[in-house]
Amino acid sequence: MDSDDDYTKDGTMDIYKRPANKKKTGTWKACPYILGDEACERLAYYGMSTNLVNYIQKRLNLGVAASSKAVNNWSGTCYVTPLIGAFLADAYLGRYWTIAGFSFLYIIGMTLLTLSASVKGIRPCNNGTCNPTSSQRAAFFVSIYLIAFGTGGIKPCVSSFGADQFDDNDENEKKKKSSFFNWFYLSINVGALIASSVLVYIQSNVGWGLGFGVPAVAMAIALVFFFSGTRLYRLQPPAGSPLTRIFQVFVASIRKCHVKTPHDDALLYETADTESIIVASRKLEHSDEFRFFDKAAVEAESDKVDGLVNPWRLCTVTQVEEVKSIIRLLPIWATGIVFSCVYGQMSTMFVNQGNVMDNHIGPHFRIPSACLSIFDTVSVIFWAPVYDLFIVPLARKYTGNERGFTQLQRMGIGLVISVFAMACAAVLETIRLDMVRKNNYYDSEYVPLSIFWQVPQYFLIGCAEVFTFIGQLEFFYDQAPDAMRSLCSALCLTTTALGNYLSSLLVTIVMNVTTRHGKFGWIPDELNRGHLDYFYWLLAFLSIINFFIYLWISKWYTYKKIAGKT
Repeated sequence: MDSDDDYTKDGTMDIYKRPANKKKTGTWKACPYILGDEACERLAYYGMSTNLVNYIQKRLNLGVAASSKAVNNWSGTCYVTPLIGAFLADAYLGRYWTIAGFSFLYIIGMTLLTLSASVKGIRPCNNGTCNPTSSQRAAFFVSIYLIAFGTGGIKPCVSSFGADQFDDNDENEKKKKSSFFNWFYLSINVGALIASSVLVYIQSNVGWGLGFGVPAVAMAIALVFFFSGTRLYRLQPPAGSPLTRIFQVFVASIRKCHVKTPHDDALLYETADTESIIVASRKLEHSDEFRFFDKAAVEAESDKVDGLVNPWRLCTVTQVEEVKSIIRLLPIWATGIVFSCVYGQMSTMFVNQGNVMDNHIGPHFRIPSACLSIFDTVSVIFWAPVYDLFIVPLARKYTGNERGFTQLQRMGIGLVISVFAMACAAVLETIRLDMVRKNNYYDSEYVPLSIFWQVPQYFLIGCAEVFTFIGQLEFFYDQAPDAMRSLCSALCLTTTALGNYLSSLLVTIVMNVTTRHGKFGWIPDELNRGHLDYFYWLLAFLSIINFFIYLWISKWYTYKKIAGKT
C-alpha cells in the first residue's frame, strides 16, 4: 500500500515523493486536459496575432515597415514576459497556480481587445472610415500588452507542467515524455489551424469585433479545460528563488577565488542525504567544466556559523552544477535567435508579400494573405506524428539512439531546413518582381501571380519547427536543473522574443541604409518598387552562418548527469 505521504493535497500521487519501486499508473490521464488547454490557448493567441499586422495597417493607419515592427516588438514581449512567469512558478507559486493566475490576466486582455475593435467610441473605424485617435490606439496597445503579460505565465509553464506528469526515474515514462512534446506541439498547431483559417477569414470578411471575440471565448474554454484535470495532476512544489541560488554560487566562488580546488571531487561539499537539499531536485553529478565555480563547494571553517552552513559562503555540488547547467545551455540558446527571426517572418513579411499577389479563388472569393499560415500549421500537423511514428523508428536503426536523433541533432536539422525556407521565399519574390518590371505592374494592386506559390515557404517553415522548436522544448526541459525547469523553458522562449527584436532591428537597419539618396529601399510601403527578395536572402545568409556556429557549439556540449546514474 502507498502511504499518505506519497500523495499531494489534491489526492494525486506526488512524483517527487513516490518510491521508485512502486507501480506507476495514470501517466497519460492528465495529458488530455493539458493538451486541450494548450490547443484553446493557442487558438486564442494565434486568432488575435496571425492577422494583427493587417489590423494595424488598415485600422490604425500604420505603414508596412511600422506595422511589421509593431508586431515584432509585441511578439517579442510575449516571449520575454515568460521569464517573469517562470521565476514565480519555480520560486513561489508552482506551475499550476502560475498558469491559473496568468490565464485570468490573459482573458482580461482579450476582452479589452474585443471591446476596442467593436465598441463605438474606442474602435478606430466608424462608417467605413478609419481615423484612429491617440486614446483609441492606446486602448488597442494596452489590451495586446496585457495579453503579452498574461501569456508570460502560461508559455513557460504548460509544456513543463505536462512533462512533470512523467517520472524521469522510470525508463518507460521517460520514453513517453519524448512523445508528449511532439503531441504537445501538435495540439498547439490544431489551435493555430483554426485561427489561421476560420478566424482570419472572419476578421477580414465579417468583422474584427467577432474576429477577436472568438479567441476571447477560446481562452475562457482553455481555463475550463485546465481546471477540469486538477484531480489528476502531479504537482511539483516550488523550490525557492532559482536566482538566489545562482547568485549564491557566484558570490561564494568570488569570495574563495584564491582557494585551491581539490583534485578529488569527493572532497567537495555535498549533503550526505540521498536527496538534494533543494526542494524537488535530484542530486547532480560533478562535471569538469567551469571549475572556477567548484570553489563555492570547497569547505572552510568560516563557512559555518553555530553549526549552520552560510549558503553565501558554501554551496553544495548540486547547486554548483545547477549554475554550470545554465551556462552550458546559453550558447545553444543563442543559436536559436536567428531561427526565431526566420520564423517570425510568417506573421510580417510573408503576409505583406502575399498582400501584393493574386489571392483570388474563382471570380468572387479572395483568400486573406494571413490565411496562408494555415500551411505552416498543416505542415506541423503532418510532420509531428510522422516524426514520432516513422522517422524516429527508422533513425533508431541507424543511430542506435532511443529517440532516433539526439536533441541537438534534431535541432540542427531544423536549422538547415530554415535556410531552404528563406531561399524559397527569396526566389518567389525575385520572380514576382521580375513580372512587375517586365509588365509595368508598379502601380497595380497585385501581381497576377497566385498567392499559393507561397505554400512551399510556409510548409518548409513548419517542417523546420517540428525539428527545431520541439527539439528545443525537450532539450531545455531535460537539461535544466529539476528546480529550474520553468525558468529554462522561459529561457528557450526568449529566443523567439530576441528573434522578433532582431527582425525589427534588421528592418530598421535595412530601411536606413537602403533609402538613402531618395531611394525606395528594400521594404517600402509599395513593395512592387522594393527588393524584399534581398531581405530574404540576407536572412538565408545569416541562417547559414548561424548553423555552422551551432555545429561548433553542439560538438562541445556536455549533457547533464544525475548523481548515481550511469
